[in-house]
Amino acid sequence: MMDLFTQAFLTALLVGVVTSGLPLLLAGLGEQISEKAGVLNIGIEGMMLMGAYLGFYVAWRSDSLALGFVGGAAGGLLVAALMMIFCVWLGLNQIVIGIALTLGAEGATALLHYIQFSRTYPRLGSIESLAIPGLSTIPVIGRALFNQPAIVYLSIAAIALLALVYRHSNLGLYLQAAGDKPAALDSAGVDVIRTRSVAVLITGVMAGLGGAYMANVGAGLFIPFMTNGSGFIGIVLAMLARGRPLWVLGGATLFGGCLSLATALQVAGVDIPTDVIQMLPFTAVMLVLLLFGRHARLPNALGVAYLRGER
Repeated sequence: MMDLFTQAFLTALLVGVVTSGLPLLLAGLGEQISEKAGVLNIGIEGMMLMGAYLGFYVAWRSDSLALGFVGGAAGGLLVAALMMIFCVWLGLNQIVIGIALTLGAEGATALLHYIQFSRTYPRLGSIESLAIPGLSTIPVIGRALFNQPAIVYLSIAAIALLALVYRHSNLGLYLQAAGDKPAALDSAGVDVIRTRSVAVLITGVMAGLGGAYMANVGAGLFIPFMTNGSGFIGIVLAMLARGRPLWVLGGATLFGGCLSLATALQVAGVDIPTDVIQMLPFTAVMLVLLLFGRHARLPNALGVAYLRGER
């Protein structure tokens, strides 16, 4: 039998994995949709950051976590709409536009935060969680996995939904074709531009939700530049998952665990510099890329603009 300290430590570790990993999961799933359709969404970091700011601001003003997530989704959708116009409709360079949108979102959210709050950092109140009867009382894992806000359960459900869409729906076929053989999809009478547009907008919604979770649940406040590269980790997760949503979950758990373990060790009294904690997920990214990067399968037309009617 584990003593109370060990149980509390393991529970805190698992809670940290969920808290750190869920934004990566949402970002990775969203990026996976975009990449399947042939759009390399480098701007996902900016979508997360805008979602974090608007998600926090709406939740703070309305005193409603649910409305905060609606605001976060709207923030990500706003940046995604710009990505759609410039890259999908106008055919501009996806990498250049994505970087520009990320930098623009960083500057805009920092400025908006300063105008609204100056140098203060207001916090949200307590976050309501949804306990699953029976499962939430299991030692160690019960509170960590089965007593979470509803967005956590919806995110897990999204994995199964996307797997079904990819394998057993026309939309999944259209997304795959838009990324691999857009000219063939065009010849079949399916609008490639519309397919890619929908994919980019869905990506923005999911990235915005990830940012809102980070601000409203993970931190309880908004701090400028708080995403700290999470969007770029989401891009890596999507590339390595090879079109499999469950693999995105595995990668998000791995990188979330790196952050959670370092924080848990600090709480336990192990002296770990903050810089080391911030470096851990990126170190894990490099190791994973070294081990599995060469096996990643990317769509043939990823990052290539498509003009309607091209063959």
